[in-house]
Amino acid sequence: MNTSAPLTDISKLPHVIFWIWLHLLQFDVSNQTMDPEEDQKNKMDRPLPAKRISLRNALILRWILVPVCWLWSLRYSYSVLYSSIALVFLTVLYDECGAHAGNFVVRNAVNAAGFASFEAGSTLIAGSNNVSLDQIAIYSVCISTGIFATTIQAQDFKDIPGDRTIGRRTLPIVLPDIARETLMIALLFWGGFLSFFWSLETFSMLTFIGISSFVGLRFVSRRNVPEDQVSFYWYNL
Repeated sequence: MNTSAPLTDISKLPHVIFWIWLHLLQFDVSNQTMDPEEDQKNKMDRPLPAKRISLRNALILRWILVPVCWLWSLRYSYSVLYSSIALVFLTVLYDECGAHAGNFVVRNAVNAAGFASFEAGSTLIAGSNNVSLDQIAIYSVCISTGIFATTIQAQDFKDIPGDRTIGRRTLPIVLPDIARETLMIALLFWGGFLSFFWSLETFSMLTFIGISSFVGLRFVSRRNVPEDQVSFYWYNL
């Protein structure tokens, strides 16, 4: 039986990209309607603070996108639909239910689960069978979830001033030194673990671990908002 795997046909790439874009749009519109006052301080180029859309219209768009995401996902399979439903549920949990502003452990866990939903849905679309993931794909989704759960605070350092203003309690605010040190440790761990798990040859392994070390050291040694933004770009590699 054919199962889902990394991209099996280049013709599927536009489908994968559009599915991710559509669901990312759904999440972003939801997220940006939660704390528009924060964006007034941190991200003035976003549509709401820039007055390119009203809050009312953004909220209408936010909820219209939910059935659009589900119907589009159903075109592929019920499995893709379930990924979409999970992502919408986690978006509501993160935004409307306030996980984004609550305990950092819950926040990071919901973040990681959301990324897992993205990865599962897009991998199903990319594979030769839209119904099930193969063992390698399952390993990949599980490992990615672990990586995000233990390192997602990388996105929060650059937002510390705005987050502190609105009372958000992210890990970098609650435990600033520990947040940086544990991030470096986690990046080193995952770099080494993945190198051995996927049996990378020596050059690739050293390159992978080297980049992980470089990113971790940047977060530990360069502690200001502009540098944290650059470090976050490196983290996304």
